[in-house]
Amino acid sequence: MKKNILTYIILGSLTCMGMSSCSNNLELSPISNYSDAVYWKTADQFDSFVVGLHARFRTHERSFLFLGELRSGTFGNDPGTTASFTGEASQGIERMWQHNLDMDNPGVSNFGGLYDQINQLNLLISKLNISTVLTEDSKNYYLGIAHGMRAFYYFQLYRSWGDAVIQTDAIDKIDVSNLAKEASPAAEVLKLIKSDIESSNAGFGTDYSIRQARSFWSKGATLMLQAEVYLWSAHREGGKQDATIAKNALTDIKSNLSLGLQPDFKNVFDVKSNGNNEMILGIRHKLNEASLGFISDFVPNANILVNFYDSLSNRSFSVTQDNYGGILRVPTRINTYRNYHDLDERKNSSIQAAYSKDDVGNYKIAGCFLYKYQGEQNAGSRAYSNDFPIYRYADLLLLMAEAKVILGESPKEEINQVRARAFGSHYQESIFGYPNQIIDKDPVEAILNERKLEFLAEGKYWYDLRRFGDKYVFAHTGLSSQEAYKLLWPIDRKSLTNNRALKQTAGYPQF
Repeated sequence: MKKNILTYIILGSLTCMGMSSCSNNLELSPISNYSDAVYWKTADQFDSFVVGLHARFRTHERSFLFLGELRSGTFGNDPGTTASFTGEASQGIERMWQHNLDMDNPGVSNFGGLYDQINQLNLLISKLNISTVLTEDSKNYYLGIAHGMRAFYYFQLYRSWGDAVIQTDAIDKIDVSNLAKEASPAAEVLKLIKSDIESSNAGFGTDYSIRQARSFWSKGATLMLQAEVYLWSAHREGGKQDATIAKNALTDIKSNLSLGLQPDFKNVFDVKSNGNNEMILGIRHKLNEASLGFISDFVPNANILVNFYDSLSNRSFSVTQDNYGGILRVPTRINTYRNYHDLDERKNSSIQAAYSKDDVGNYKIAGCFLYKYQGEQNAGSRAYSNDFPIYRYADLLLLMAEAKVILGESPKEEINQVRARAFGSHYQESIFGYPNQIIDKDPVEAILNERKLEFLAEGKYWYDLRRFGDKYVFAHTGLSSQEAYKLLWPIDRKSLTNNRALKQTAGYPQF
């Protein structure tokens, strides 16, 4: 590792995210002057670096959402959409849900920038392993964070591109396109992910604390990742053995963390309840500090919206009240909105429908847009200071239901906890509870549909379909089984140009 590697790190003390662990007494030199001779010498410096990792984690939420959901069929256009809601200046984003990506229109370029963080995690792991300035407990806790986060990043790469460049040593050039290193087979990537999860759990040991108002990676986050990873393999070669590992990880969380569903679905995302006890891990945002990195693509410009109506409030949209401030490049499908039962509180808490109105006052739906993240009003504008969930208790419940189905057990308890919250005072188990809905005849479809309704715009549903198996992708999206290679993403031309050891994802036109 070259001594100037610290030129490339994001120091936590420079982007403190409003977190109390940033030391006011830490004296910093300019980043360009940093070297191993002056850094990694105090516990404060390690603390600062870990905070910086979480600040960088926040910069990747757009990639997490795009990779995890935009190809799932929940977003896009469908019959009945008015022109104003078909996507303003879409800039090729529509290619994701149309499934016509290629190396020049890859949807997500440079592997989503995820290798930037992987390199920082590699650096932290290498320094922790030789450090003598930290207590053993602090060193192990940070190793738990580093290995868990690295596994999470590689799991994004694994599910999106299959084969991936494996880099576990810190290097002074963080652009994977310049590594001149070939990708390892997907099976080797999965092996690394599982190894990192094991190392993360060992690092955390019996420390289940969630720091910084549930915005720091924790043992709970690693166990949630472990459940996801082993359910993925359980649906393939791992079967009941891997499903048992997943179930045990989820049971471990329930036994050692104080978690629960928020009584009202809207409260999960209300800025006033950021860090609530449903969150296992959320990406933190804060007024005048940082806002959701993707939201402007999912909400409309007020000048367009004022021509339409909110039928529930029986009013026209207004610039002052509905100042979403976006350019609607990613409309929510009308069909997604209609998939919710009218008594399901998630329907109008997650999606805003916009209507036109004829001369006699009849409403006709014109389009939909994302409503889940409302932010807060500040000095006449809307600030999107909502936390972005990575893992929350509802996710734990539905992953548990999934594990139980694989193991031949009933998922009733977990599914019905989620549905009871969704329907609130309207909930009647005999009508809405499992197994009393038509979709419940197939428990897999019941779980997938519940996840679609619960986790809209949380970057999960495409990955959910992929996890359950290819046939579910073909059944629920516009992707045809004749183009199965498109289950994975293409590699962009620049990465292929700069790293000649890389090969284009199989099935796409070769470079």
